[in-house]
Amino acid sequence: MDAPESKQYCDNAKGFEYPCGRRSAEALDSFLAASRPVQCTFVTWDRYHRFVGDCRRADGTSVAAWMVAHGQALDWPRYSNGAYAAQQAKAEASKLGVWVGKFDAPWDWRASHADGAASARQLLGIVSRNLVAQSGYSCEPRRTCKQISSCGEAQWYLQNCSWGGKLDRDGDGVACETLC
Repeated sequence: MDAPESKQYCDNAKGFEYPCGRRSAEALDSFLAASRPVQCTFVTWDRYHRFVGDCRRADGTSVAAWMVAHGQALDWPRYSNGAYAAQQAKAEASKLGVWVGKFDAPWDWRASHADGAASARQLLGIVSRNLVAQSGYSCEPRRTCKQISSCGEAQWYLQNCSWGGKLDRDGDGVACETLC
């Protein structure tokens, strides 16, 4: 699945813009908080060396299936082979999440906003394979740079948590620069 980017805006049913990327991240945070811990199984690395995996809450619920079923993400057939197509069709028919209005698919939005959508550091995969394998991080509770012990951990929060942007004070894509 692929969710709207944190800086991405979509149009609601009345044609007004809203921060769909932030809303998607907030929905994910709430969903994950309901059943911990989250367990992720490594599947592959994408062409940008980012982790692609299958994540489930402690109660066994698939994170990707839930996100797509609630219109907070799209099935990305390139990686899923259409595994979430049925959930997406139901979300679209019910006008849930991004399906309430108009939006660009996250992969299209990134392509048209390449200068600001992701820094070169993100595209090169600043989160290491060892860090991903640990899967011990959570977006709850919120953290400050003083509470974070490594550059990799800071980058994980920046890239995966709706509040992570506060760790990048100068907006250059590097969190907690004293650590990095």
